[in-house]
Amino acid sequence: MLLFIGLVWEGYGRWLNNDLIFPTLLQTLQSLFEGTVSGVIPERAGYSLMVLLQGYAAGVALAMLLAGFAATTRVGADLLDLLTALFNPLPAIALLPLALMWFGLGNGSLVFVLVHSVMWPMALNAHSGFRAVSPTLRMVGHNYGLRGLRYTAKILIPAAFPSLLAGLKIGWAFAWRTLIAAELVFGVSSGSGGLGWFIYERKNQLDIASVFAGLLTVVLIGLVVEGLLFRWVENRTVKRWGMQAM
Repeated sequence: MLLFIGLVWEGYGRWLNNDLIFPTLLQTLQSLFEGTVSGVIPERAGYSLMVLLQGYAAGVALAMLLAGFAATTRVGADLLDLLTALFNPLPAIALLPLALMWFGLGNGSLVFVLVHSVMWPMALNAHSGFRAVSPTLRMVGHNYGLRGLRYTAKILIPAAFPSLLAGLKIGWAFAWRTLIAAELVFGVSSGSGGLGWFIYERKNQLDIASVFAGLLTVVLIGLVVEGLLFRWVENRTVKRWGMQAM
């Protein structure tokens, strides 16, 4: 399938014969190679991933705290329902103006929108997984005197791991898309920026082959994380344990 897409890309680019609109695959790969050898693309990708990990980790941590509170108390469940109803439909990119006013131009604003993009889908998946934990396991935890965070860590999280993993995947996808979009708007900080800013700069310079190279890098990173990292975790946990995704 990838070979077919590549052939179509190359054929359409040659037929169109306009580098400023649609470069060929070979031109894109040449720009990707040159950008990689020069260190520009790895540097920009590393910058994006560094910011992404900060926002992703904070979003996951807050989501787990909120979902754990919802799983152990009625007040927490009502609070989670209210907050997700209010904020989950709100696109993270729509918070860019507020982020700029509150945190200025830089990593703080990027992390803020990333936390929003990760937190709600992760909290919903975690809460769904916690609610699906069997009453037997819940009784075992209560019989051992587990309460609060210990109950969540020792009973709910292991039993709900397939749903948690699904939430991590969704959160990653949302965060990656949000980060690139945010960088396209205001992703420069102290004279540097990530892949989104690289794409924006090359577009202004009419270096469209490099724009496509940046987009291809975004796709390749997404494929590596989704197809290798998360699949490796799933094979080592969910499939090995014989668990089914909730």
